[in-house]
Amino acid sequence: MKLLYLLINFCTVSIPFIFSFHPKIQFYKHFKAFLTANIIAAILFIIWDIFFTKLSIWGFNQKYVIGFYLFNLPFEEILFFICIPFSCLFTYYCLNKFYIIKCKKSVQNIFILSLSSLLFIFGIYFFNHLYTSVTFISLAFFLLLLNFVIKVDWLAKIIIIYPILLIPFFIVNGILTGSLIGEPVVWYNNNQNMGIRIFTIPFEDLFYGFELIILNLFLYEKLKPKLFISQ
Repeated sequence: MKLLYLLINFCTVSIPFIFSFHPKIQFYKHFKAFLTANIIAAILFIIWDIFFTKLSIWGFNQKYVIGFYLFNLPFEEILFFICIPFSCLFTYYCLNKFYIIKCKKSVQNIFILSLSSLLFIFGIYFFNHLYTSVTFISLAFFLLLLNFVIKVDWLAKIIIIYPILLIPFFIVNGILTGSLIGEPVVWYNNNQNMGIRIFTIPFEDLFYGFELIILNLFLYEKLKPKLFISQ
C-alpha cells in the first residue's frame, strides 16, 4: 500500500521513457531541454503545493506513501511534477511530429478570450475558495499572456491535444483521488474548491493539470533552441 503513489509515478513515466529511444521518435535528444524546463516549472508548482498543503487545501494519505518528506510534501508528490510533465510533453512531441495539427488564428483567439473570461468570472465568484480562485485566475492570465503578448505558435496544438491527455489523466488522477481504492491518496478540502467532482476528481484539477503542462511546454520550447540537443 505504501508503494502505491510511487508505482503510479513509475507506471506513468516508464512507457514514454522507453519509447523516447525509439529510432523514429528520438525524444531522448530533447532530455536536456525538458529537464531544464521541468526543474523551473516544478519548483514553482512545488512552492504552490507546499503552501496549499500547509493550509490544508489538500493533503496526503500516509497509507500510500513511503514516508520520506521534503518540507511537508511526500517524495512521491515531488516525482509527480517530473513524471506527469515528461509523459505529457512526450505525447505532445509525438503527435506534433507525426500529425499536422492546425487551427485558425481567429478561432484560437476567440477560444482563448472566451475561456479566459469564464475562468476570471468563476475565479472571482469563488474567490474565497482558494484552489478554485488561484487556479482559474492564474491560468486565465497565463493563457492571455501566451496568446496575445508572447504569441507562441503552439498554443492551439496543446489545446487540441489536451483532451487526448485527459484519457490517462482520468486514470492516474482517478486513482490518486480514491477511484478503485478504499481511500484517496490525495485528499481535498471541499471548502476550498467548487465541490464539483468528475468521478472522484475535483473539477479544478483539469485546469491545474493544464497549467502545469503549458508552463512546462512554454519553458521547453523557449529553451530548446538555446540548449544543445545531443545527437
